[in-house]
Amino acid sequence: MQIEDPRQIEAMQASFAGRDRAADGRFVCAVTTTRIYCRPSCPARRPLPGNVAFYDSGEAARAAGYRPCMRCRPDDAARDEAAVAQAIAAMARSDAPLRLDELARLTSYSPSHLQRIFKRATGQSPAAWCRELRAGRAVEALGEGGPVSGAIYKAGYSGPSRFYEAMQGRLGMTPSAWSNGGRGVTIHWAVAETSLGPMLVAATDKGVCRLSFGEGREALEARFPQAELVEGGDGFAALLDAVVAAVEHPDCAAAIPLDVKGTPFQEAVWRALRAIPPGETRSYAEIAAAAGNPRAVRAAGGANGANPVAVLVPCHRVVRSDGSLGGYAYGEAIKRELLDKERRRE
Repeated sequence: MQIEDPRQIEAMQASFAGRDRAADGRFVCAVTTTRIYCRPSCPARRPLPGNVAFYDSGEAARAAGYRPCMRCRPDDAARDEAAVAQAIAAMARSDAPLRLDELARLTSYSPSHLQRIFKRATGQSPAAWCRELRAGRAVEALGEGGPVSGAIYKAGYSGPSRFYEAMQGRLGMTPSAWSNGGRGVTIHWAVAETSLGPMLVAATDKGVCRLSFGEGREALEARFPQAELVEGGDGFAALLDAVVAAVEHPDCAAAIPLDVKGTPFQEAVWRALRAIPPGETRSYAEIAAAAGNPRAVRAAGGANGANPVAVLVPCHRVVRSDGSLGGYAYGEAIKRELLDKERRRE
């Protein structure tokens, strides 16, 4: 189908002009003068904007009389996307880790090519994705309660040593504490005044675990009902000052340690959010693509909304494809002010 919505065309023109790899596989760009269609990231010289039409697939472009570019091979982009999605689905279904050669046979790709396209699409190798998947399963199993040993084997680990090695530095809390609502863990917290209003900041000894606006101690009690909640503290003061500075000066946020957990896809979305430079925005579709699943736009929106540390994981930098602000957990006014603050600094 040819794309005719002016807002979609504007976004696609921007992707084509910027040779955006994240847009590959989502649509193709057909040049009316040469009757050739390309992927958005094609390295060839760009035609005049008036000589470009956009189609939702190579099949639609071929039906309209265009032929694929021999330089960028746009039809391969759709096949690559399907292969990556197939590999991700296979890993999600499997109780045991899948080797690269097994995934290659499943997708009919060579191991080296699958490794290359998988990392280009997700930012991780298949092996790293599989490790994240197992770790996410472990976190979910621990959250259900029950013995830690049960979570170890339910997540697909061969034994406790492999589990604790994988979890080192990830949970912040010990696995048993995580499964018991933070039991045995001390969380320091405070509500600080900022230019955006009162802001709740809470942290374990590993890093910030909650940053929100308009919340207080009750929000922490709901998330960590068994943790010891300590207001303030000498060691916490310096971290609190750094977080307040990051809200007022967004380019300072990258150095602040975090202690947050989510599913593998949520954490992939949060990494994609942290990669957006201050002063810039991305669409939900672009974040889904950067997280490794271009079709999971709704899931990307859900992961965006599940972000437990506003500003430090900058979910406010995601807007709708038409450029409008979209939703924000703490209100449109705070989202607009954060974006305006960043643009002024830029």
